[in-house]
Amino acid sequence: MNKKSVQELAVLIGTTLDRFIHQEQSAFPYATGELSHLLRDIALAGKIINREVNRAGLVDLSGAMGHANVQGESQQKLDVIANIRFLRALQRGGEVCAIISEEDEGIIYTNNDNGKYVVAIDPLDGSSNIDVNVSIGTIFSIYRRVTPIGTQASMSDFMQGGRKQVAAGYILYGSSTMLVYSTGSGVNAFTYEYSLGEYILSHRNLRCPEDGSIYSINDGYFDEYDDYIRSYVLKCRKKGLTARYIGSLVGDFHRNSLKGGVYLYPATKKSPSGKLRLLYECYPLAFLAEQLGAVATDGQQAILDIVPQHYHQRTPFIVGSPAMVGDILEEKGPLTPPPGSCTDF
Repeated sequence: MNKKSVQELAVLIGTTLDRFIHQEQSAFPYATGELSHLLRDIALAGKIINREVNRAGLVDLSGAMGHANVQGESQQKLDVIANIRFLRALQRGGEVCAIISEEDEGIIYTNNDNGKYVVAIDPLDGSSNIDVNVSIGTIFSIYRRVTPIGTQASMSDFMQGGRKQVAAGYILYGSSTMLVYSTGSGVNAFTYEYSLGEYILSHRNLRCPEDGSIYSINDGYFDEYDDYIRSYVLKCRKKGLTARYIGSLVGDFHRNSLKGGVYLYPATKKSPSGKLRLLYECYPLAFLAEQLGAVATDGQQAILDIVPQHYHQRTPFIVGSPAMVGDILEEKGPLTPPPGSCTDF
């Protein structure tokens, strides 16, 4: 094939994930390639999970395992499979020294103390939706380790805080499979092309609309929410906004990011600390949100400013178009300063 034909084919197919990663890396003269390799490892595991999700109904991979995970939640068969696949890909990739997962109690060591990165991951978010063929996803967060290279990773590597993430993203398994990620210079999305076995750049430099008409909240907990959340929902209803709630965090976040909207999983009377996990659900999506021009908050402060206390910490989560999140916070009113604080300057 001559040079011109290769170029024409490249235009027809588009930019593959590998090519895009290589191009991005070449823009940083001091980059040594480890993060690029790590992103490819995650992408590879995503291809495998995509295959398993698509054939789940044929080979009896849907349904519950019959026991709970460390979160006390019913563990689905594909939860276990996804966890194994991602751990295996990250362990064999050689760039990661340790991992924390929604499905495991503590740190998972990769036996590669020379790895420069640690990963926090929710291998399969929304897995209870598999039985009814609804979108689900993987959420991941990457940090450069703070412990010395060559030593065993520790809790401090994961407790750096959301603003120390060097990359974050998700893989959405739905009508098409998409990998969406950011390394801090915008958000790009890649759609998996089955016949080629490649992720192709399909959405470059994504931006979330300033305002939107979609609100996503579990209305079944309406009476459990704080007054300002209930008041906001009632105003949404009165204005005729569109209620859309999949029950899959990745799916709801993805839709609202593209179309404009807000996702709310606030505190309830039963769960005053919220339900979503900070490190491997809210941090990575908040990282993406800020890159998209959206806003992510717990109702008190930016999600990325929350100081982490433990691996499986939970938090209330509000994320979406800036105008809509602003309306929610306005409904809440000014924050009450803690007793004894000085407010006169």
